[in-house]
Amino acid sequence: MDTWAGEAAAERVAYGARLETVLDVDDPRRWLEFDIGVRTIGLYRAELLPTLAEIAGRPDLLCGPPGAPPRRGPSDRRLALALCHPDGRVREAALAPAAERPALLPLVAVRCADWAPVVRGRARRLMEAALSTLPPDRLALLAPHLLRLARRGRGEWGADLLRDTVRAENARRLPALLDADDRVVRRFAHRLAVADGRLPPVTLARTAAADRDVVVQRLCADAVPAHVGKGCPEEVIGPLLNARGAHARSAGVTALRRAGRPDRAEPFLVDRSALVRACARYVLRQHGDDPPSRYRAWCADAARLDLPPWAAVGLAECGRRTDAALLWPLVGHPDAAVRARAVTGLRLLDAADASRLWPLLADEAPAVAREAATALLPSALAVPMEWLSRCVGPERPVHTRKAACRLLLAAGGAERLRTLRALADDPDERIRARARSALRLRRV
Repeated sequence: MDTWAGEAAAERVAYGARLETVLDVDDPRRWLEFDIGVRTIGLYRAELLPTLAEIAGRPDLLCGPPGAPPRRGPSDRRLALALCHPDGRVREAALAPAAERPALLPLVAVRCADWAPVVRGRARRLMEAALSTLPPDRLALLAPHLLRLARRGRGEWGADLLRDTVRAENARRLPALLDADDRVVRRFAHRLAVADGRLPPVTLARTAAADRDVVVQRLCADAVPAHVGKGCPEEVIGPLLNARGAHARSAGVTALRRAGRPDRAEPFLVDRSALVRACARYVLRQHGDDPPSRYRAWCADAARLDLPPWAAVGLAECGRRTDAALLWPLVGHPDAAVRARAVTGLRLLDAADASRLWPLLADEAPAVAREAATALLPSALAVPMEWLSRCVGPERPVHTRKAACRLLLAAGGAERLRTLRALADDPDERIRARARSALRLRRV
């Protein structure tokens, strides 16, 4: 929180600037900064702030010369300053007129967590009355302020009030919160809707598959399986299975078990996500299938050009160490993705033979070289120094040099440190930074 910005904003408002030109009125943090800023300038420029007489509306101060028309009440900017005044009596006096002005409701919300019990109690009564009549679109704009106050002491009341208000008129108020621009509000609304069962399965599935917020995706994805049964429509399962997010896909795959359609889980055995693969194996096992056998059938045909790359990793996740014999032929597969995943599988099976893997540091595919380096890290000393020195040569591709540099850093030793000294002036920024960092740590 930028208290200096809040102090500057408070001073500008005190000198006559309009609130909307000084603050981002939709951002709750700016109002909290403004609140602190007003109290700060009250310590050394108290004459800039409203007095109790001005806010309370004493006739001798609100009226001009004899015969002149009576003055109007305090402006929005003066009420905003009064709502943040160091004197609790001024804050309390400003609450009633401020509660009738929608633009100042964020500050009334701040006062609902006020440290003074009298101010806090009156602000809460006024906020309850205001929320009961607030249109849904205005409620969606005020909701971020109430929810973020829950992080402060005595601020949980605002979130509880919002929850009770929405539940009292779900059909009218909830849609505006579900579609709000503020991320915190949308998460709050979806949690509430899921807990109360307000969203139909089709809506849950579509939201889980396509929402822009990962948290909302997870909330809806986790709620879908409870609504799935025999004969579940494609409109529910389809969006989940085709979702970009792994959590949504895993929920869709898990739902296939309750829907009685395990045949659709087979393609997800080779999904790019470990979570989705695990869910697919679970669904197939529940229906008497044997996922390791399917993986072995895929990996046994090393000449197959359309071999799913993630089959090798899937076999390593649920197979035995002896299955490494099926993965070694895949290390020479023409598809770089298959080669990289085969190396990953060998590492997971603890079957990474350094003497057979270190030539892959020079593979033309960056993913293969990267996976080979990861697999070789525990046995970095077994990689010939002569080969590593050649791999970090300036004529080599950057991905080969990076992979070899990782092994040099892991192995240590005098000869390797001499190579690292040469890499300290490497043209590649990352290699240069790694080498220099290693040399500093070793105090060479």
